[in-house]
Amino acid sequence: MIGQELGKMVQDDSAMLTDGYRLTELGPLPEAWQVVRLGEVAEIGPARIPRENRNLIPFIPMAIIPENGVCISHWEMKSSEEIRSGIFIAEGDLLLAKITPCLENGKQGIVTDIPGGWGYASTEVFPIRSKGGILTEYLALYLLQKEVRQNLASKMEGTTGRQRLPKPVVVSLPIPLPPLAEQRAIAHVLRTVQRAQEASERVIAALKELKKSLMRHLFTYGPVPVSVGTQDTVGTQDAVGAQRAVPLLQDTEIGPLPAHWQVVRLGEVCEKSPQVVPAKMPNWQFKYVDVSCVDNSSLNIVDYQVLTGKEAPSRARKLIKTGDTIFATVRPYLKRIALVPPSLDGQICSTAFCVLSPKPEVDGSYLFYAVSRDEFVTSVAEYQRGSSYPAITDNDVLRGLIPLPPLPEQHAIARMLQAVDRRIEAEEASVRALEALFKTLLHELMTAKRRLPQEFIARF
Repeated sequence: MIGQELGKMVQDDSAMLTDGYRLTELGPLPEAWQVVRLGEVAEIGPARIPRENRNLIPFIPMAIIPENGVCISHWEMKSSEEIRSGIFIAEGDLLLAKITPCLENGKQGIVTDIPGGWGYASTEVFPIRSKGGILTEYLALYLLQKEVRQNLASKMEGTTGRQRLPKPVVVSLPIPLPPLAEQRAIAHVLRTVQRAQEASERVIAALKELKKSLMRHLFTYGPVPVSVGTQDTVGTQDAVGAQRAVPLLQDTEIGPLPAHWQVVRLGEVCEKSPQVVPAKMPNWQFKYVDVSCVDNSSLNIVDYQVLTGKEAPSRARKLIKTGDTIFATVRPYLKRIALVPPSLDGQICSTAFCVLSPKPEVDGSYLFYAVSRDEFVTSVAEYQRGSSYPAITDNDVLRGLIPLPPLPEQHAIARMLQAVDRRIEAEEASVRALEALFKTLLHELMTAKRRLPQEFIARF
């Protein structure tokens, strides 16, 4: 039984029981809590289809159902002729994916604000509706627990890759059931954490869009106010009356640029990167950066291996230093590009990277931002060769063109973009902290290892 397996995960020694707790198949729980089968408190399966003709009907395919979600508020509007297969769903239904790997990935959500109050969804979900004794939001949160998902997944049937969860397993799933007021309080606390995380994620998305716009502006007009977007050669006055020169633009092979900027090939502003053969120094210990160590979302080196010379793969050859930019030449369109931090100074990276070591007249951070632009990546990716292992060469990267302003303007551009990056990193750290908090609270509140104060529960 799933309940017995879940119970094994919670220490069930009766000596661990505290006042007000009793031993259940799910482990120690408060005496006021029940353990019920999901089928006792909820209907599993579609409700009765209403007799109503509609030109367009909301349809929720599996792709729209969020992972680790609580609510579903998006759908596709289709005519009845377009819906060839689907299961009837209604406002407030909790949709639980029943096919692998969607179940394991946590695809679920409560249908919210659906037009007309009903629609259809993929046949690969179970619609679940409360009979009144359980709060649907509390149930949705309970099902987000990794242990619950793993136990459900272990009961799937069918051939590998197309396994499905049988309905009887869902019906017999044991659920810890606090009084409704406590269910509401638990759901409120967990959703508050989730909403804070969602807010930070929206800030991150907005900052990333801001960065894209800022990069387009900075690499067209330079570090001048965003309101500047003209080729006028006269000055403008800022709020305090100071003159700000509006840049005169020139047409170049990479687009319009300030007239005093140059267009150069990377090879002209980068020094040759030295290589070593670690096998000749078998006892030398170093940090090794492979292509998989670069996160192409944040454009950071997020991992490395510690190796000795005798353990080093043949591709571990290129020396890197602080301020270098490493640019992956394998599938360059994936943008595995990163700036080498001080912690990796004097270490080794794979020959699958082109190492860009800036000459003194180039700011290393400016160079990193210049080559991480989509325009530059697209221009060098055109040289890509091979189908199963598409790649470019170091020379392809080094002949790529970048705009080169005077060094003070390079510093200014880099500072502006670094400021945005620092804000993004701070928000991402906040999201990680909130994710960890949510997982901890989810486990502890659902197992009653942590109880909410009675005066707080009384508000619900």
